[in-house]
Amino acid sequence: MTDRPTDFSKLPSYTAPRRSIFSARKFALMASVVAGLGVATYGLTPSNNFDLLTTTAHAQVNKEVRQVQQPVGFADIVERVKPSVISVRVKIAEKQVSSDSADNGDNPFPPGSPMERFFKRFGGPDGFPGGRGGRGGRGGGQVTGQGSGFFISADGFAVTNNHVVDGADKVEVTTDDGKTHTAKVIGTDPRTDLALIKVDGVSNLPFAKLSDGQPRIGDWVLAVGNPFGLGGTVTAGIVSARGRDIGNGPYDDFIQIDAPVNKGNSGGPTFNTEGDVVGVNTAIYSPSGGSVGIAFAIPASTVKSVVQQLKDKGSVSRGWIGVQIQQVTPEIADSLGLKKTEGALVAEPQPNGPAAKAGVESGDVITRVNDLPVKDARELARTIGGMAPGQTVKLVVVHKGQDKILSMTLGELPNAKQAKADTDQNDDGGGKATRGSVTVPNLGLTLAPATSVAGAGKEGVVVTNVDPNSPSAERGFKEGDVIVEVAGKLVSTPGEVREAITAARADNKNSVLVRVKSGDSSRFVAMPVAKG
Repeated sequence: MTDRPTDFSKLPSYTAPRRSIFSARKFALMASVVAGLGVATYGLTPSNNFDLLTTTAHAQVNKEVRQVQQPVGFADIVERVKPSVISVRVKIAEKQVSSDSADNGDNPFPPGSPMERFFKRFGGPDGFPGGRGGRGGRGGGQVTGQGSGFFISADGFAVTNNHVVDGADKVEVTTDDGKTHTAKVIGTDPRTDLALIKVDGVSNLPFAKLSDGQPRIGDWVLAVGNPFGLGGTVTAGIVSARGRDIGNGPYDDFIQIDAPVNKGNSGGPTFNTEGDVVGVNTAIYSPSGGSVGIAFAIPASTVKSVVQQLKDKGSVSRGWIGVQIQQVTPEIADSLGLKKTEGALVAEPQPNGPAAKAGVESGDVITRVNDLPVKDARELARTIGGMAPGQTVKLVVVHKGQDKILSMTLGELPNAKQAKADTDQNDDGGGKATRGSVTVPNLGLTLAPATSVAGAGKEGVVVTNVDPNSPSAERGFKEGDVIVEVAGKLVSTPGEVREAITAARADNKNSVLVRVKSGDSSRFVAMPVAKG
């Protein structure tokens, strides 16, 4: 009997098995996973053999990486410009410190002194050897400070800040290669905080070029200097803003940068990516004393003008027209019938000054100097200050609603006077109420003729009382102020003030322009006119 396999299909109970499609798919999926793992394992196993699949993939990735633009660094620029930057060390004979300086925190210098300004900006405590006292040793008799600067010529001329070298008895500079030289101060300009110094007996020094153009907001910049005595420090950032006014003076026109700048960077350069100096670092905004990403630099255009004059004659001469000016606010523009809040409002021309001689009057708005538009009062100050004394200029002014062209010869800015916007309104008045005082309810002022108040002069009406809840109080009126003019008309009695306000209300004006004298300064104030 031959043994044969049993044919189960012949059995009565047999049912043919169904082919499973799921099982076939599952098998194929498992097979592909196993194959993939095998390839991956082969590719990760150290071997001298090459797998065709992995070699092609890596080649493609490498090719794509090479095509991506790599990040641009600043090493080439720094290598070229860094040798022109110097560390500046000053020594000042120690002066007697006033007794009230003990309340000045870590600042060991008298209030208002040059070194106090240095300390507040970029000086100690870390900028001074000997610790937090600022003295260079026990009984040394000298105070030392540090800043930065940079050469602008191969024969040793260098730029730094005025507040770095102001009052210095000795100035030393250390170059990038570690050599120390004695420098002398050629000239300083406190109004722009610039100084020119000179190292003698040297030649072929590396120097930086001042930029001919203006930086754009968003441009990369590099700050190089001597923060906290760490010479040759480089930081990078961008131009954050231009034309900043930080209240430093009438010629503020700073570049704001966010490159980290700290104490000791003062006087150092800010470079653009072409290696040209676009500004000189001069101030930081720092509640904590360290960099918070807000620093200010003097534009290269200003540096060029100032440094050339310092080099030629050791000082700076500026044009002067002799006016007290102020901003044109929306209220003032409405009172004068101006379409735009632009120009510089003349509060008062100084007697016998160039402007007065040319016919400029109080209430005029200067809108152009030659072909240059005047945006505001500070722009007028910068424009005139950048011109040479003796130069003839044409002014376009709005006089009683009409354009008027005047020609004048600029004078020279006196040491004690500046063509600037009038911001000093803190002079205390001495007016006192008298029998002739009259209250003007709409203004919240009590007024008296100037002739009835001792020491008030003969012109205008004196403010003898101010309602603290009135519009006048909100606009800075105080006792002792003298109202000279209302709505373009001179006034000498409280009644004339009332009449001018009544006339303005009848003309449906929203405000009336009042000229006020506080001490030696004048200003215009737009007062709202109550209706009904």
